[in-house]
Amino acid sequence: MSKSTQKSPAIALAALMLVLPGVAAAQEACTTYTVKDGDTLGTIAQSAYGSYDYQMIFNANRDALAANPNALPAGLQLILPCEDGRLSPDTELSAVIEQETEKQEASRVRNNTYEPPLKFVSSNNWMPFTDESLTGGGIFVRMAGTAMQRGGNDRGYEVSYVDDWMSHIDVLLPTGAFDVSIAWESPDCSKLDLLGEFSVRMCTEFDFSLPIYETAYAFNTLNDSKYAGARQFAEYAGAKICRPEAWPISDLEVQGLVEPVVSYVHPKSPLECAEMLVNGEVDLYSIEAETASANFAELSATDRVSPNPALATFITYHFITSKSNPRGRVYIAMLNRGITEMRESGEWYDIVATGLAEYNKLSQ
Repeated sequence: MSKSTQKSPAIALAALMLVLPGVAAAQEACTTYTVKDGDTLGTIAQSAYGSYDYQMIFNANRDALAANPNALPAGLQLILPCEDGRLSPDTELSAVIEQETEKQEASRVRNNTYEPPLKFVSSNNWMPFTDESLTGGGIFVRMAGTAMQRGGNDRGYEVSYVDDWMSHIDVLLPTGAFDVSIAWESPDCSKLDLLGEFSVRMCTEFDFSLPIYETAYAFNTLNDSKYAGARQFAEYAGAKICRPEAWPISDLEVQGLVEPVVSYVHPKSPLECAEMLVNGEVDLYSIEAETASANFAELSATDRVSPNPALATFITYHFITSKSNPRGRVYIAMLNRGITEMRESGEWYDIVATGLAEYNKLSQ
């Protein structure tokens, strides 16, 4: 969720490989699966869960898939999580979180040296990632707090919520009012010549942590839209595209989807984009699948819209600090140590799975 004027993207996928129907054999959740020739993440998800949304499979197999999620070699072993997020029938959600928390408490060394708490800032209404109503403030806020207690860290912190995302970039981080914003996408800063002004600014004025989450941005249209059957990004020429304010468009910029080839609308919230699509005011609404699904469910419009199964872009989310913050890179290094330990221990997956499970219950 969170943002439009551009929060940043990463790798454009040849999404035909991701979700177009292939020859995936019947699979079941709560098992492992051996990839066969012609399988895609989408077809595997469709067979196991009845949906082309493969995010849960990706989360459970990140190390094996992160390098190139649209190329599945035959013979690759994938974990197909249970529908509630457990990795296998005999595991429990949050078990690793509890173990790692106990380990941290047992190894804690009291230090009388005072260090001011690190000041995090996030925003509401980006479920299941950031919202004060969720346990721990949502998946990304929980990751930030946990990272400050892992990887040798034992640092106090405070979390505030400022719902104007662009104020994080324009004022709150550059002035030092806050140290870290939760969370933003990282543009492909190796392609500055293809990026717009905001994306270039993100590359040159802010430092990014290691990735905390990877997801695909889907392209949603009304079912009868002339853009519904697009198979190449160039076929979106002439479309009016909605991305919320402070969400990135750099993933689209590197695909040549820049004005005047297309036009953009940037309302404050994701829900406004969903409403505009449902009302026929825009042609495309592009955002991560979890957010889009929640928006359309809230509008009772799930049966009127569909994501394009052939096109998607791949996004990574990060914690960010301003390069003007003299302690910014120290904080990024601390967060990176914590993120690395969370990935290695499995605690990262437990935080994601329990956060998604909580949100799914709230959405029922």
